[in-house]
Amino acid sequence: MNQDYIKPDNWSIIEEGFDPDQVKSSESLFSIGNGAMGQRANFEEHYSGPTFQGSYIAGVYYPDKTRVGWWKNGYPEYFAKVLNAPSWIGIDVNVNGEQIDLYTCKKVENFRRELNMKEGWLSRSFKITLQNDNEIQVETKRFLSLDLDEVGAIGYSVTPLNSDADLVITPYIDAGITNEDSNWDDTFWNISNLEVENNQAFIEAQTMKTNFHTCTFMQSECFVNDQSAGIQPQIIKTDNKISFIYKISVNKQETFSIHKFGGYTAGRNHNRTELIQAAKNVLFEATNLGFEALLNQQKQAWSKIWETADITIDGDVEAQQGIRFNIFQLNQTYLGTDATLNIGPKGFTGEKYGGSTYWDTEAYCIPFYMATKDQSVARNLLTYRYKHLEKAIENAEKLGFKNGAALYPMVTMNGEECHNEWEITFEEIHRNGAIAFAIFNYYRYTGDFSYIPEMGLDVLIGIARFWHQRATYSTDKNKYVILGVTGPNEYENNVNNNWYTNYIAQWCIRYASECIDKVEAEYDNDYTRIMNKAKLSKTEVKEWLHVSNNMYFPYSEKHNVYLQQDGFLDKELITVSELDKSQRPINQKWSWDRILRSPYIKQADTLQGMYFFEDQFTTEELERHFDFYEPFTVHESSLSPCVHSIQAAKLDRMDQAYTFYLRTSRLDLDDYNHEVHEGLHITSMAGTWMSIVEGFGGMRIINDTLTFEPKIPEQWEAYSFKVNYRNQILKISVSQNETHFELEGHEDLQILVNGNVVTISPNNFVTI
Repeated sequence: MNQDYIKPDNWSIIEEGFDPDQVKSSESLFSIGNGAMGQRANFEEHYSGPTFQGSYIAGVYYPDKTRVGWWKNGYPEYFAKVLNAPSWIGIDVNVNGEQIDLYTCKKVENFRRELNMKEGWLSRSFKITLQNDNEIQVETKRFLSLDLDEVGAIGYSVTPLNSDADLVITPYIDAGITNEDSNWDDTFWNISNLEVENNQAFIEAQTMKTNFHTCTFMQSECFVNDQSAGIQPQIIKTDNKISFIYKISVNKQETFSIHKFGGYTAGRNHNRTELIQAAKNVLFEATNLGFEALLNQQKQAWSKIWETADITIDGDVEAQQGIRFNIFQLNQTYLGTDATLNIGPKGFTGEKYGGSTYWDTEAYCIPFYMATKDQSVARNLLTYRYKHLEKAIENAEKLGFKNGAALYPMVTMNGEECHNEWEITFEEIHRNGAIAFAIFNYYRYTGDFSYIPEMGLDVLIGIARFWHQRATYSTDKNKYVILGVTGPNEYENNVNNNWYTNYIAQWCIRYASECIDKVEAEYDNDYTRIMNKAKLSKTEVKEWLHVSNNMYFPYSEKHNVYLQQDGFLDKELITVSELDKSQRPINQKWSWDRILRSPYIKQADTLQGMYFFEDQFTTEELERHFDFYEPFTVHESSLSPCVHSIQAAKLDRMDQAYTFYLRTSRLDLDDYNHEVHEGLHITSMAGTWMSIVEGFGGMRIINDTLTFEPKIPEQWEAYSFKVNYRNQILKISVSQNETHFELEGHEDLQILVNGNVVTISPNNFVTI
């Protein structure tokens, strides 16, 4: 059974009532971040029950050496772990000699937790009865500043309800942390310096092997009934922890509050010898503003994000909550300000997958960032891959490829492959295609071709060379085949001629050739530079095209569909609907061997290709393939429901599209895959946005024209979204009866709506 304890709300994620069994799930769901750092929703005060502690700094990781007992050539040297960083949020609270601990107390009442997505803060409130019968009211609020992205702030208040109280409040920073994802209780940090100055504390630490230098810091101020308490702390330093101990007596019904500022400065952004000074500088800014003023800035910053990114849904609170949760978490994870960073599948909410960059960024996230931010953000994501081109060439060389062929890693932190699963590393090569497609998609949407002569063509050439070399000529088929791969459906390993892989390989070569011709015709200097650097001749391009034009695609005449791979029809074709529900999810109930022998599909595979290249197939072809493959799809990848929702909407199957939309938008909130305690599915959240904008809104770029085919689920009264299209903001509002378009821009925009030309003038409504 899926979880259902999150209260429906348009703008907030709300939990009411305390259940220790839900703590880890809530720690994920209520996570906060600001693009530079993030943390799970761990309690500030001591908690002795099961918990998953997690605080993360963008770009900081540990290369855990891989061990493989057999064929090692080309195997990644390490698996990159995202590291739990030293904690700055801790505030221990002792009341009349007893520590506040929600796990061991006598009673917890009126527990309420809220993640306010509109304003970007997390709060808790509860009444607790301690074993000594003291009744205490606790109120907390914390946020990670968007404006000062090295700083977080906590407001924590304690009110004794039934007696006077001697309080001991201990804010601390702690570098003695462990990772959830560690093999032998490994430690990953070397602590080099603990320093206290006045009411400020600093711990400098470096990661082992990667030598990322960080400084964790804090500063606090205490109040009684909103008036400065003026108390000086006792300071305790250990090998890895600094604590400030504040002791005060308060009367019954008086409120003690502490404002704590903390966070991280890192050697990625500062001189490593000046991290403490950098921390002092940002603390000065934060404390000068104060908690409330910094919180007001936070509200304004989020308001600015929501101006463009928000999607409204009328008449369906759960659907509204789902899409806003997804948009909120995407913006907490990545804001596009740093081209050296990318989007990990768990963001700042957990450690699974190593927190690394996957093909998810190019396939799912770039469309979201292109349409909801300035196009420079998407360009930064593409620049990230360009800067890793040399590493991609090295990765290919390790596997025996030559002449500048590039294989981008399936998983990476710095351009090197760092995944420790054989089939992912060597077989799931379709990731190369997603990167090339993202370049095409960026140009298609923004109209900015300049990226291609500046950077993109180098990438496309490396990818085309890889596909040319990876294909094998089959004398039996008189075609080129691609053997030993894993497609997007990871429930098939080491198959021959995965249709999606072969198709995108063919497309990549053709697109690279087209871009070479365009750059030669229009960017002469760039063309000469690129061709000389790559040592590329027109003869070599012709050899690529020979492979591309003679690619083999498995096909079933019986079913009139392209086959997911050779031999797919040899399987026992029992649909998902015929599976006993007790067997689901199969990835938690079945052996890997059984899964591999089954026909079950983890996520869109053949249909992924038809999603990317929709314009190359008729609606009838899409329908045939959807009807054939979806019944075998278990949707046990977070990336699955969104593609199927878009395609169901395309086929006018709105009930099905709506069901898939709810699944993708509430994947984590309702814990469909029973794994939310491990962290959120950040990169798939962009797919939720796509399922509305591309699915229900029917947004496409066709022949360099923005087009829409708006549809609306019967469960909704109306919905609206905005897209930043070529530096103009277009708002689309869809109701059951009509569609409104409104343009915030400077010149007329010509679009297609249901195949008809519509011209929209700035600041005017057009109703269809």
